[in-house]
Amino acid sequence: MVPVVSIVGKSRSGKTTLMEKIIPELKKRGYRVGVIKHAGHGFDVDQKGKDSWRHGNAGADTVAVAGAENLALMKKGPIPGLDSLLPYFEDVDLVITEGYKHESKPKIEVFRSAAHEKPLCLGQGDLIAWVSDVAPETRVPRFGLEDIQEIVDFIEQTFLTPGHSRKEKP
Repeated sequence: MVPVVSIVGKSRSGKTTLMEKIIPELKKRGYRVGVIKHAGHGFDVDQKGKDSWRHGNAGADTVAVAGAENLALMKKGPIPGLDSLLPYFEDVDLVITEGYKHESKPKIEVFRSAAHEKPLCLGQGDLIAWVSDVAPETRVPRFGLEDIQEIVDFIEQTFLTPGHSRKEKP
């Protein structure tokens, strides 16, 4: 099964910004990366009036929009757990989630002291690293907010086999 690491933290801690920096570094190293964003408050990717919206609005339970370069899948009903989404990611080397703080997956917490008084996961068993502007007392590795190379080195050493991507070789 594809390895999963969750980037967690409170709202406005810098989770998305960190992911925007580590994904290109992983790609530069030759890895295929999948991302699952947890949207606890719901969302809608479809546009009112478009054909796919009209299909869903007519009652379709699942709507897929497939193009030459993209695929979007929209399902109605209960929100599935993280593990039920992983089969869609069999073609990647690593899945990085944003959120999913309540799932029992390895977590890297992002914490900025200017944004929050205390961290979210410090001391939890599935916390594997800490990315912050402060150095808390913790047994997990700690990285600064701009230590992108080092964070990716840690992810690579922990979850990946350097030089072995699922990407087809020429």
